[in-house]
Amino acid sequence: MDAPDDVGGPVYGGTVSRSRQTERGPRPLVTSPELDRGGILRESAAAGRHLARICFKTGPPTLTGVELEWTVHDAADPARPVDPARLRAALGRHSPATLDATSPAEPLRHGGVVTLEPGGQLEISTPPRPSVAALIQATEADIAQVTDLLAAVGLILGRSGIDPHRRPRPVLETPRYRAMRGAFDRHGPAGRTMMYSTAGLQVCLDAGEPDQVAARWAAAHAVGPPLLAVFASASRHAGRRTGWASARMATWLAIDPARTRPVWTPGGADEDPTASWIRYVLAAPLLCLRRQGPDWAPPPDVTFADWLDGALPRPPTTDDLDYHVSTLFPPVRPRGYLELRYLDAQPDRDWRLPLAVLAALFTDPGTVRGAYTIAAPVAHRWSVAARHGLADPALAAAGAALLDLALTTLARLDLPASVYDEIHRGVRRRLAAAERRPR
Repeated sequence: MDAPDDVGGPVYGGTVSRSRQTERGPRPLVTSPELDRGGILRESAAAGRHLARICFKTGPPTLTGVELEWTVHDAADPARPVDPARLRAALGRHSPATLDATSPAEPLRHGGVVTLEPGGQLEISTPPRPSVAALIQATEADIAQVTDLLAAVGLILGRSGIDPHRRPRPVLETPRYRAMRGAFDRHGPAGRTMMYSTAGLQVCLDAGEPDQVAARWAAAHAVGPPLLAVFASASRHAGRRTGWASARMATWLAIDPARTRPVWTPGGADEDPTASWIRYVLAAPLLCLRRQGPDWAPPPDVTFADWLDGALPRPPTTDDLDYHVSTLFPPVRPRGYLELRYLDAQPDRDWRLPLAVLAALFTDPGTVRGAYTIAAPVAHRWSVAARHGLADPALAAAGAALLDLALTTLARLDLPASVYDEIHRGVRRRLAAAERRPR
């Protein structure tokens, strides 16, 4: 998802990325006047320069990260609500500040950071690793640690991208979450479903060398709809079939297009990613306005560009701009690296499959070009992918071709033999499912 108040995202360059205060937001909440420290921004050009410095950090593409979310359930009765006290008892010193303000929020043994979404969904954000093998090994160890902590109080992790058992229900309340809920309620009930019921899988890839960024940016978007279709796992919600292959993505598409639509669109292969992102950020309405007290709701429909033009009593700061960016949730978000946010949570160890597929597709400029060529004809079909998944022939064909391309380069990830064999079998299983769909 993307809404919380805790730091979410992998740790790049020794700092925790300010992506979602988990898929819903950024840093621990502070409500003192010191929040507004930072350079004052008085014009869009200055805001653009700040965004340009932080959104696409270039260099050799060497690091890979992953962010994993799950709904959390009672082991004996998965439809039973889980209350904050039970989560605090399970997570102990690993509890995020939104759950326990006195917690040291210690990382897990292999560096993963635990955060919670407004509905009690649990997320592990990993430090990025220079090899996919090391990333898988460390992440599996952190998942095992969290699984054991939850099991001690009779809780288990969910297996799909949306809660199949319970209706949306808040577990955590903060000023940010209240402001988000109010803003999303203006667009209908989808915002509450996103905040309280959905769970995603995010893969984080380096933006690449300066001459690679545009191609990697375009490919990261283009492969989204077919891979969403291949890995859709969210067809049941609150005890019923939804009619969507990915009801999780359906909720994102229904919230607020100004902050959830893709930044890149088909036909934009040659556009400047930085310029596109700056336009997107400045045109998006404010979701939260941090201030003293519990009410963080901004005036309706005020964009960040409006704020720069004097729409609010004080001018914004660079810190305000960074926070605003944390409230934007497009399918691919530049956070210095590329955060690919369009995949559903996967059951058990299957989270490794989309991670390996994407890492393989982005191995080098040749595979990036190949992936883009395959996916470009269906790159606009986000809603179709969410609704029909692999039942759509064009998406099934593109998904199968992408998996086939990934299999040809999977060996270059240098995975241990047992891990390679298991992932290879899993990808081939997904490939067979895509190839069985009618053409």
